[in-house]
Amino acid sequence: MTLMIDLPFPGIEPWVGYYREVDLPVLRHTAQQIEVMRADAENINARKLASVILHDPMMTLRVFAFIESRRGKRQSTDITTIERGLMMIGIHPFFEHFKDMPIIEVQLKTHPKAMLGVLKTFTRARNAANWSRDWATIRRDLDVEEIGIAALLHDFAEILMWCFAPTLALRVRDRQQADRTLRSIAVQAMEFGVPLYQLKLELAKAWGLPQLLITLMDPEHAESPRVKNVKLAVDLARHSANGWADAALPDDYHDIQELLHVDHENLLRRVGAPPEVILALRVAAEAKAAAETEAAATNPVSVDSALKP
Repeated sequence: MTLMIDLPFPGIEPWVGYYREVDLPVLRHTAQQIEVMRADAENINARKLASVILHDPMMTLRVFAFIESRRGKRQSTDITTIERGLMMIGIHPFFEHFKDMPIIEVQLKTHPKAMLGVLKTFTRARNAANWSRDWATIRRDLDVEEIGIAALLHDFAEILMWCFAPTLALRVRDRQQADRTLRSIAVQAMEFGVPLYQLKLELAKAWGLPQLLITLMDPEHAESPRVKNVKLAVDLARHSANGWADAALPDDYHDIQELLHVDHENLLRRVGAPPEVILALRVAAEAKAAAETEAAATNPVSVDSALKP
């Protein structure tokens, strides 16, 4: 039985030490899909298996940690995608290693609110991954998959807290829902004893995640277009999860449009905004154009008068 954490550790080092020793759980659906593939291993290729793994951030973390453990001393180049990692370790060794994994739904059976928190965070992570890949394609990024994986894993420390410290995670959520002006970093420091972005980066290093992915998840490099691509997708996923009327979304749209050089309606369509949101945008634009036309007709300005000092 997994020991849940009800009180925060005193600092980042104990948290890192704790998570380095736990057996990371995965979603039941992920485990079931892998078992189905195991029965047909002879016909499974790396791309098909990677598509299952990349639907689950915890499974993705497990695989990267396994890839790191299998790296030879002479291998100096990081493997930054799951598909390339599977090609290195082989399909059959993968199935030999990944058996009887702990299941998130079982671990959180007595914590239904935390289970809901996990599912919401997974949904955000998947949305962020999908959007970041799409935007990386628009930007003609050299490796779209790296961007998608960085976005998928960006909030993995939050998922860990839902899985292993559900009481603390719920307190963070409740505080933020009660006061939307509270900064996430401040609330996390109060309840967990450490901001989650710091814990994420330390755990990523401890588990041997590729340095490139660590950089893509690091806010210190926010001016890099690739890092900005990841961060903006994560921000949009977080804010849109509160509803498409969230007050933070206009700033998100502005920054994304600057990055991609696309117009507002095009962006809304690409991210799957509800039809009523796109319709409201169009109606507002038409009303603005009509008002400007009426103003121009009511107050005509001659060329001569416009040129007078």
